[in-house]
Amino acid sequence: MAETVAEVIVRTLYSLGVRRFYGIPGDSLNPLMDALRRNREMQFVQVRHEEGAAIEASFEAKYTGRPAVCIGTSGPGSIHLLNGLYDAKMDHAPVIAFTGQIETDLLGTDYFQEVRTVKLFDDVSVFNTEIVDPENVQKIVVRAYREALYHRGVSHISLPVNVLREQAREEKVYMSPYLPEVHYSADFSAAVEMIDRSEKPVIFIGRGASGQTQAIMDLSERIGAPVIYAVNGKGIVDDSDPRVMGSLGLLGTRPSVEAMKRCDLMILLGTSFPYVSFYPDGVDSIQVDTDPSNIGKRVVPKVSYVASVEDFLGIRNKVREKKDKFYRELQDSKRDWISYLEKMEGDGSKPIRPERLAATVNRYAPRDAVVVVDTGNVTVWSVRNMRTPPGRTFFFSAWLGSMGVGIPGSIGISFATDRPIVAMIGDGSFAMTMMELITAKKYERPVKLVVFNNSKLGMIKFEEQVMGYPEFGVDLYNPDFSQVARAVGIESRRVEEPGDLDGAVKDMFASRGPFVLDVIVDPDERPMPPKLTFAQVKGYITSILREKLEPE
Repeated sequence: MAETVAEVIVRTLYSLGVRRFYGIPGDSLNPLMDALRRNREMQFVQVRHEEGAAIEASFEAKYTGRPAVCIGTSGPGSIHLLNGLYDAKMDHAPVIAFTGQIETDLLGTDYFQEVRTVKLFDDVSVFNTEIVDPENVQKIVVRAYREALYHRGVSHISLPVNVLREQAREEKVYMSPYLPEVHYSADFSAAVEMIDRSEKPVIFIGRGASGQTQAIMDLSERIGAPVIYAVNGKGIVDDSDPRVMGSLGLLGTRPSVEAMKRCDLMILLGTSFPYVSFYPDGVDSIQVDTDPSNIGKRVVPKVSYVASVEDFLGIRNKVREKKDKFYRELQDSKRDWISYLEKMEGDGSKPIRPERLAATVNRYAPRDAVVVVDTGNVTVWSVRNMRTPPGRTFFFSAWLGSMGVGIPGSIGISFATDRPIVAMIGDGSFAMTMMELITAKKYERPVKLVVFNNSKLGMIKFEEQVMGYPEFGVDLYNPDFSQVARAVGIESRRVEEPGDLDGAVKDMFASRGPFVLDVIVDPDERPMPPKLTFAQVKGYITSILREKLEPE
């Protein structure tokens, strides 16, 4: 049946399981918008800034593992997508971005809003093209979906407006919208031998270990290995379990640092943790990852496997059970660390300590909550002070580290699940994408947005101090965020007194719609690991900055 190019795009994506487009209309997208209007099964989510559209698509894709779609019109609308698309690229989230383009007969004439988006999007994309022949539109859309899904990245298609109006032919799509289930066959005997010889092994997990909680803990118990995680692995294991030491790095815990210092074998499962200064020198490692480019990226493993964590963990019944459990030697360290955190969390001083806010949200959040964590000091408080039970899932802008993902990220995930969603957001980040409150209200997304309001760019302030610079450029002039939320029609509360915090958090989780909790927290709280001197922290940050500047 003959259809327009725009209609074929929408219908093909629907047949592949896509259910919504995030974006803002524009003249070069008018044929696509009309196709969406007439397709009652596909939802158009009108955002207030295209960056929000791309972040919402990125976080939906992180949650579902399937491609999500965002759109931007020609010129500035397309350019605005880029930050959210880089978040998807770096976190390996499958996203399809459609950008409008001027008529093909005007290309190359310096026409209004003429931007060569194919060239512009080349670095961010795993697949990048422009539709020029209506007969190929369905093949290109299917290819874009396939590349985004299989390569876990961004597919970009430029859409000249005159081509969108032309006739095309739709055929049945034979591609499965899901990744095929793959199992890896490998000889893991070398890993078994290394583990059997070790006396103090450590299991270090990342996002690639998702879904393997019980198998990880079975291996941990059998070989006595403490479990630590990269930030992107938060929520996979139970923080209250005595075998779990927490996260590693400046955002991490003292027992995780101690476990790394004392271990004689690292078992790296689905992680390419970048901060090599936290890896112990001269310790052998086993690395498991489905992406061969991650093998040896940070440290050179003695034994490595291009395999799934699930398949590797089949060795848990083949390794010898160790009588002496290394994780038991770290219990005093973990108890001291938890005691240290609980002292700050229980501090009723004013301004409210950010640790207290994070712990209070953690205490009342539903067990199956999805937690979206923005970037900055709020990442530290959320990772350390939300010691979470099994059942919760955490999402970050883990590799791009973009500020401003909290509001749109939580909205994107909310369209894909009925699970309760809470976002932990710094005030600088909240102000960056505050316009997406309108999106949350317009579509009645039941997201709970917690603002750590200290009128500072807290992480930058800390980094300036550590590097020996005076504090500069980090003071924020904030509105009353609770009043801003009310102006949009969103229920909110502003909390300044420590005694009001528990009640406000309870009210937030009892509300049915979107909610903004604006909490005034201490601007002078440093996110420093205990037992580290200021000079040691400076050394760590200096090495991290050096790693960022030097090519791999």
